[in-house]
Amino acid sequence: MNLKNKIVISLPKVVGKGYRDFWKFKGRYRVCKGSRASKKSKTTALWFITNMMKYPGANLLVVRKVYRTLKDSCFTELQWAINRLQVQAYWEIKESPLEMTYKPTGQKIYFRGLDDPLKVTSITVKTGYLCWAWVEESYEITNESDFNMLDESIRGAIPEETGLFKQITITFNPWNEKHWLKKRFFDNPDDEVLAMTTNYMCNEWLDKSDLKVFETMKKNNPRRYQVAGLGNWGIVDGLVYENWKEQAFTLDEIKELTTISGLDYGYTNDPTAFFIGFLDEHQKKLYIWDEIYQKGMSNRKIFEEIQLAGYSKETIIADSAEPKSNDELRRYGLRIQPAVKGKDSISYGIQYIQDFEIIIHPRCVNFLTEISNYTWDKDKFGNSINQPIDDFNHLMDAMRYAVERFSRRARYSSIKGGI
Repeated sequence: MNLKNKIVISLPKVVGKGYRDFWKFKGRYRVCKGSRASKKSKTTALWFITNMMKYPGANLLVVRKVYRTLKDSCFTELQWAINRLQVQAYWEIKESPLEMTYKPTGQKIYFRGLDDPLKVTSITVKTGYLCWAWVEESYEITNESDFNMLDESIRGAIPEETGLFKQITITFNPWNEKHWLKKRFFDNPDDEVLAMTTNYMCNEWLDKSDLKVFETMKKNNPRRYQVAGLGNWGIVDGLVYENWKEQAFTLDEIKELTTISGLDYGYTNDPTAFFIGFLDEHQKKLYIWDEIYQKGMSNRKIFEEIQLAGYSKETIIADSAEPKSNDELRRYGLRIQPAVKGKDSISYGIQYIQDFEIIIHPRCVNFLTEISNYTWDKDKFGNSINQPIDDFNHLMDAMRYAVERFSRRARYSSIKGGI
């Protein structure tokens, strides 16, 4: 590998401002909560590519709760960083399995999900040391013990002369102030912890239209602005659904139950949300089995993702506000039925679901985020009203569409029984 043709890059110009302490910190835990567009993930990716090329013995483990979410997040961010630093010639990138190799030295970036713990704890590097880990969207990790397992895997002595140091970088959006991350890293930090908050105002590459999104949010949805705009901890009070738990289960355990699925459309600002689950009306249990949750999906892409996941033969209850999308998906071959909706359909749907215990498979990370933040709205005096917030509701709406025929039947039966 010929390294003579060096490229001179100004890191301050490439990275931007707002992350000086983050860039220089060498303690065990580097924790950054931030709003959307705070460039925390991109800055982290730039740091790792820059410093792996600087430290010949460093190897990196990149982790999310669920492995399948890595390709469209951290893997893509690190590719972006390689391109931004103009060092594509020095990196080998593989997608199956996900892996990146710095060709001059053989250092590697490994990608793992906590849904396969053995693969996280059994990594052996060929060159140098496994000294760094990046936990992206760590809010998804609801059990602190899962993080401790990862923490313990970054172990072993590193010779002082290498200049290397062991460090875990943790990045996330702070949706819920009751999360264990707050108590562990922000309430009681020590010398081994850098706990910082960033927001969109330190991102000098946002244009006027980007900034307008946040100004509109500040005016129309001040509650969301505190978290998604300023990076402050979310205050969760008055959950719509309280009887739920995260628990792994297999198809064999629930295959005899009624399959239900729903689809809520999004595109630029909101994700398209597809939900599939199993309903046990007798035992009053609702099992959340799988999800698709992405922005910018065309109808063709929606069809392809549902087909790839193996759910193209299921009857899907979709948002009736998108008749053209429903027609197009039917032409592709999906069994789409529009939700009926109607007056008070949200309230009746919620009331029906509230009678069930909701069991959520751990891989449904977006469902877990939504249900733990889906709350009743408040009036101007701060009093809860009988209407959910218009936020964290994409999979919640998809779930409500999916059970609509059951909730309507239950409602009709109660009305008929009262006559």
